[in-house]
Amino acid sequence: MTRVAAIDCGTNSIRLLVADADPATGELVDLDRRMTIVRLGQGVDRTGRLAPEALERTFAACREYAEIIKEHGAEKLRFVATSASRDAENRDEFVSGVVDILGVEPEVITGDQEAEFSFTGATRELTGRDDLTRPFLVVDIGGGSTEFVVGGDHVAAARSVDVGCVRMTERHLVRDGKVSDPPTEERIAAMRADIEAALDLAERTVPLREAHTLVGLAGSVTTVSAIAQDLPEYDSARIHHSRISHDRVREITGRLLRSTHAERAAIPSMHPGRVDVIGAGALVLLSIMERIGAEEVVVSEHDILDGIAWSVA
Repeated sequence: MTRVAAIDCGTNSIRLLVADADPATGELVDLDRRMTIVRLGQGVDRTGRLAPEALERTFAACREYAEIIKEHGAEKLRFVATSASRDAENRDEFVSGVVDILGVEPEVITGDQEAEFSFTGATRELTGRDDLTRPFLVVDIGGGSTEFVVGGDHVAAARSVDVGCVRMTERHLVRDGKVSDPPTEERIAAMRADIEAALDLAERTVPLREAHTLVGLAGSVTTVSAIAQDLPEYDSARIHHSRISHDRVREITGRLLRSTHAERAAIPSMHPGRVDVIGAGALVLLSIMERIGAEEVVVSEHDILDGIAWSVA
């Protein structure tokens, strides 16, 4: 086995995986997997720049991760940065900070590369299961973008579009620096229109409706799963490979969009960093399910982070 470390720095969170990988058997054994909400993409949609406080939050997480990687003795590290750092004018400041702390340059990958990693991470252990029919549609709902990938054993088509839980929240649900609590029907309708336009764009490249199994990734989807199961706390083992029906997703999305900040924060499985953006993330998931006529979504805790780890191994 090879001991590897992978870091995925997105718009809303930064995540670390240290694992032992055996490419011969397809086994990836977690040694440490963690996530920190840093909101690197704070205000990027509006200003085009990474905010100083967002950069410092991200660098603080990187310092913590550097210690963990050193403790485990990982032989190789790959750091991948996604939507927020693609969009920012001052991304050089971000790159130099990461190099100083971790000794590697973050790879600001394209949306298509992001989609490839997500597909590999999500489907490597699903291939061959009798209860899941290929082709898969893997959707990775991030903070600033959503990746769509269709494939069986390999990727057939992929597309990244600029619609995510943070971007939609900031664009449609924030007024005078505060999140609408709860938002008006007009704001929800405007957000939904943006999401539908993004789905139109995705369908130009990816045959979304040809997929037989929908696989959902990332925090918005896993949080909806935790709520659907009424978990007393976030439980990765129970969330991984759970299935949520379309009706349940619709019910939860409606409840989240009608709730106040305090009501969402009181949900036992809710991460504090997702309280303000979960409504938008759930709406993205619901819109995808309705577009393709999916009766359920298979939830995966394994995603782009696992794909990055496999690429290192």
